[in-house]
Amino acid sequence: MPIRVGIPRALLFYQYYPMWHTFFTALGAQVITSPPTSRVMLAAGTARVVAETCLPVKVYCGHVLDMVGQVDVLFIPSLRSLEPNVHNCSKFLGLPDLVRAVVKEAPEVLDVDIDLEAGRLAFYRAVYQVGRRFTWNPLRVKEASQAAWATHVRYLGLLQTGAPLEQAMQESVGEQAAEGWGQEAESGSQSSALTIAVVGHPYNVFDRYVCHDVLRRLVGLGANVRTAAQVPESAAREAIARLAGRPYWTYEGEVVGAAGHYLADPNVDGVILVVAFGCGPDSVMVDVVQRAAQAAGKPLMLLTIDEHTGEAGLVTRLEAFVDMLGRRLAGLGKPEAILPFTDSSICRVV
Repeated sequence: MPIRVGIPRALLFYQYYPMWHTFFTALGAQVITSPPTSRVMLAAGTARVVAETCLPVKVYCGHVLDMVGQVDVLFIPSLRSLEPNVHNCSKFLGLPDLVRAVVKEAPEVLDVDIDLEAGRLAFYRAVYQVGRRFTWNPLRVKEASQAAWATHVRYLGLLQTGAPLEQAMQESVGEQAAEGWGQEAESGSQSSALTIAVVGHPYNVFDRYVCHDVLRRLVGLGANVRTAAQVPESAAREAIARLAGRPYWTYEGEVVGAAGHYLADPNVDGVILVVAFGCGPDSVMVDVVQRAAQAAGKPLMLLTIDEHTGEAGLVTRLEAFVDMLGRRLAGLGKPEAILPFTDSSICRVV
C-alpha cells in the first residue's frame, strides 16, 4: 500500500502543489490534500495558537487538524531562502516545529530545510533526504525531482497566461489527480473597459474563504481582473528594483513587484492590495506600494483581512471601489467605463 502524503491546502500550497504532487507521485506515494478552507477549519486552527499568530498560520493549522487520521505523513518544508541575501518570513522557517508543538495528534511530519543560500549541493541533499523516505534509489529521486521541476515551470507558465488557478493545477497534475477541483474553478475575467489588479500572496488571494471570494466578486461587478500570478518574474524584479532597490523578502515579488508592475501599466485602472493583519513583512511592503501608488496617481485599495473580517463590509468596499474607478475613467473621457451593478450580480458569484 503506498504511503499517504498529506499536503495542507494553505500557505505555499498555491505556489508549489503541482510540483510537490508530481515529485511524490513519481516516488510511488499517494498524495492527499485537505479540502478548501471553511469556517470550522479556521476556528479549529485559531484555537490552537496564540491570538497574535497571523491569519495564514491559523488557517494552516486548521488544515493540518482536518488531515489527522487521513494520512501517514505530512509534508511541511521549512523554506529558509531561495536566493542569497533574501530572507523569508519566520512562519515559513519554523512551520514544521510549530505544527508539532500545537497539533500534537498530527501524524509524522516530513520536514526538510530548503536554503538555496547554502549552495546547490545543500539543496540536492535536502531533496534526496525527502526522497529516502520512499526509496533508496538516488536515480529514481533524481528523475522525480526533474519531473517535478518541469511540472512547476508548466504551472507557472499557465498562470502567467491568465489561466484560472484551478485550471492551471488540473492541467499540471492531470485530470485524475486533480479530481474535486471543478467546483472551485474561478469565473474567467470578462471583457470590460475596467481592469483591476488584485495583488498579494497567493494564500491570501486564492483562498476563497479567507478573502471572501474577492476575485469572483470583482468579475461579478463587471471588472477584468489580473493577479500577481500573471506578472513575469523579470517584470516583478524590475519593479522591485525601481521601488525598493533590491528584494529583501523571499516573496516580495508577489506584493511590491506585482503592484509596481501594475501601477506602471496604463491598461490597469486600479490596484487592490490584499494583506493579512499583523504580517510583519507585508506591513513594510505596503508602505512602499502606497507611496508608489501616490506617485503614479493611480487608485489603490488596501484590503487587510483576518478571521474577523466581515463579508458585508468587504462587499461594500469592493462596490465603492469599482464605482469610483468607473466614474474616474468617465471623467477622463471614457463614459463606457461606468459599470452598473446590482445585488443580483453579487449573488451570482457567491
